Amino acid sequence: MPKFNALHLVLPAVWVGLLSTIAPVHAEETVHLYNWNDYFAENTLEEFQKKTGIRPVLDLYDNNDVLEAKLFAGSSGYDVVFPTARPFGARQIKAGLYQPLDKSKLPGLDQLDPAVMASLKELDPDNAHLVPYLLGTTGLGINVAKVKAALGPDAAIDTWAILFDPAQAAKLKSCGISILDDATEAFAAALAWLGKDPNSRVSDDLDAAAKALKDARKSIRYFHSSQYISDLANGDLCVAHGYSGDILQARSRAEEAAKGVTVSFQIPREGAVLATDVVAIPKDAPNPAAAHAFIAYLLEPAVIADITNHVKYANANPAATPLVAEAVRTDPGIYPTEAVRQKFIVLKTPSDKQLRDLNRRWTRIKAER
Repeated sequence: MPKFNALHLVLPAVWVGLLSTIAPVHAEETVHLYNWNDYFAENTLEEFQKKTGIRPVLDLYDNNDVLEAKLFAGSSGYDVVFPTARPFGARQIKAGLYQPLDKSKLPGLDQLDPAVMASLKELDPDNAHLVPYLLGTTGLGINVAKVKAALGPDAAIDTWAILFDPAQAAKLKSCGISILDDATEAFAAALAWLGKDPNSRVSDDLDAAAKALKDARKSIRYFHSSQYISDLANGDLCVAHGYSGDILQARSRAEEAAKGVTVSFQIPREGAVLATDVVAIPKDAPNPAAAHAFIAYLLEPAVIADITNHVKYANANPAATPLVAEAVRTDPGIYPTEAVRQKFIVLKTPSDKQLRDLNRRWTRIKAER
């Protein structure tokens, strides 16, 4: 019996005609992004794809701990991530979770604010791994009418006492209070209210802060790092411990809805955490070339200015400032005055042992009812 040879196979003529019309298939190039909720402008990703032909695939998180857990687990599948520099980015660099940037592929890197770059260099020598993305602070989102109705027309609203004074918190319980689901932020706020070093890891100080948080727990509706945006805008919360840009987005949504909800962002007089969110490329990123292309795109002044206009967070690119809407760049909640900046708290990176202790305390506090 003759040996079968595929070359001798004769296909029906109709098959040959069909096969000749099938074009070769090329895999679409993608860049996988892992970012905070609502942290791009509406057209940021669409315009990037138009410009480069690379399709961005976006997944969302609302907690630095979630991002960190995926990075430590490895093989996350992400090309670009957006951690908060302190203490998370610092710890992740130390753990070797990011690959060094190829600065030759990042034109515009040299035009970023030298002061911001210098602050990042303290935790990322030579600015080797992190590019500043957006700048903000934590503070208080206030439904002014509801808070004044509960506490009185002359009540101070620029103070952590709204959260940590049990008498005040109890009066606000019915209209809704939320706290960020973030141990470092929560403890820093409580320590600042107590007049202690917000970076203290002394056991007695942490005990005092934990007690303040436990006392507040009785009046807290929930712990979450993004839900408060819509709830503030809808009038379903009257006090939210949150990120400046998120609260200002809630303010804008409330104004657009025109339902009589007025949201105010307050930087507490006792101090508030200054945050720099950064862009980084995981060590095992599937497509580092596309990652560099995306970061280079974010460095374009027009691109980052559009993002600032949408998300209400300042950026570190001075060339973008004239392109930011006047109402945004002159808003002291977004671009604070120097006097306000003096109140800001810069978080220090805790040791692994200190972080475990902090997280254990935080888990117990959230579990109490």
